[in-house]
Amino acid sequence: MATAPDSIRYATTPGRWVILATVLGSGIAFLDSTVVNVAIPAIDSDFHPPVSSLQWTIEAYLLTLGALLLLGGSLGDLYGRRRMFVLGLAGFTVASALCGLAPSIELFIAARALQGIAAAMLVPGSLAIIQTSFHPDDRGRAIGAWSGLSGVTTAIGPFVGGWLIDATSWRSVFFINVPLALVAIGISVRHVPDSRDEWAGRPDILGSIAIVTALGGIIYALVEGPAKGWLEVEVVTAATVGVVALVSFLVIERRAREPMLPLEIFSSAQFSGANAVTLMVYFALGGALFLVVIQLQRVLGYSALEAGTAFIPITLLLLVMSPRTGALAQRIGPRIPLTVGPLVAACGLALMARIEAGATYLGAVLPAVLVFGIGMGFVVAPLTSAVLAAVELRHAGVGSGVNNATARVAGLLAVALLPFAAGISGTEGLDPQTFATGFPTAVLVAAAVCAGGALISLVSISKPSAAAPSVPPSVDHPCHGQEELARVGTSSA
Repeated sequence: MATAPDSIRYATTPGRWVILATVLGSGIAFLDSTVVNVAIPAIDSDFHPPVSSLQWTIEAYLLTLGALLLLGGSLGDLYGRRRMFVLGLAGFTVASALCGLAPSIELFIAARALQGIAAAMLVPGSLAIIQTSFHPDDRGRAIGAWSGLSGVTTAIGPFVGGWLIDATSWRSVFFINVPLALVAIGISVRHVPDSRDEWAGRPDILGSIAIVTALGGIIYALVEGPAKGWLEVEVVTAATVGVVALVSFLVIERRAREPMLPLEIFSSAQFSGANAVTLMVYFALGGALFLVVIQLQRVLGYSALEAGTAFIPITLLLLVMSPRTGALAQRIGPRIPLTVGPLVAACGLALMARIEAGATYLGAVLPAVLVFGIGMGFVVAPLTSAVLAAVELRHAGVGSGVNNATARVAGLLAVALLPFAAGISGTEGLDPQTFATGFPTAVLVAAAVCAGGALISLVSISKPSAAAPSVPPSVDHPCHGQEELARVGTSSA
């Protein structure tokens, strides 16, 4: 039987059950975010698709997750957080099985989109359950335990995923979700209390449809344009539909009585600036690391296991540095860390241009990984603090959710744009020689974008983080969430 919400104590059996359920549930989403990029060369070997189809294996998940994340959180508030968490787990389980069974790249992409929809219900519910289940005196410790255990899950994900791919098949990284999710569902139904917000308004369904259409049309044009031609009817049509839907979304949100995205929060220069920094830093992160994992396997000859573990130092640096830089930002404000961090991360990305045929891990890969990880370590916690400091307490949840969604949309745009900018497209895009030629351009573009984030921080971030409401970041890790940590770990969810 589940205990009443807001009453569970940390060092008790009910508390341990709640933490186990939420860590298992969020862990499967983080695991897939960690290993899909590592699996791309193996997927390519099975299906032999053009580069644009491989991009869609990432984009389909990020598109539905990023666009529906705020809706998923509001559905949990309205209908019950445990209920939506369990439904998300069930949907993720079915979608994962479909990914593993997919006989074609098209069906695999469709299943990935379904995974994103399920994750949009699952991810917001994980931390929300922690926040609403535990007694206020124990809530901080419970959130810390959730974050730490999720971090461990993230850290071992690349190793486990790479081993599974090498030992069996890329399909096994999806099948492993099924038993984990079933266990999480069983624990949740029996031990996790349900809760809802009695003041929650109606879900913004119209706005959700508009933003999915907007992102879908624009991303379709960006991904397919290089291969099919920018003036092809379907590309122009997709771009037009996307732009019209984006304008419609803004109109809907401005006029809605209960908008998913209250546009007035962008009247804060710091909030807008912090999200612009998020967009640029996570654009650089998502796009560059998407390509680095392929570079390691296609050009340097790494196995999936070796490529999957190459970026573990970044994850470890984030786990060690984030609490300390968060405390630093609380004392001096987030402006300096958010100016220094993107600059250091940009240097790490620039060093990745040295990852070429014949390069060694110690001589080229590790130095770039360490410098980049140190830079991101300065960014993660202060960026969350800057976002929360810039909004009123009543908008803290929405502000964190917007920042979370921005990070995912950044990765969505990056995976679409960076291969085109680097000349890596078409059926020959993954040819080792073609890929190796374009790779340095891609990471240098990413470095320039990341450095641009430092400039925006310098001119827009000013308020000390101590002003931030005491609301923990929504599913936060590299900037918001352990899932972002997973994306840092190997590149992308």
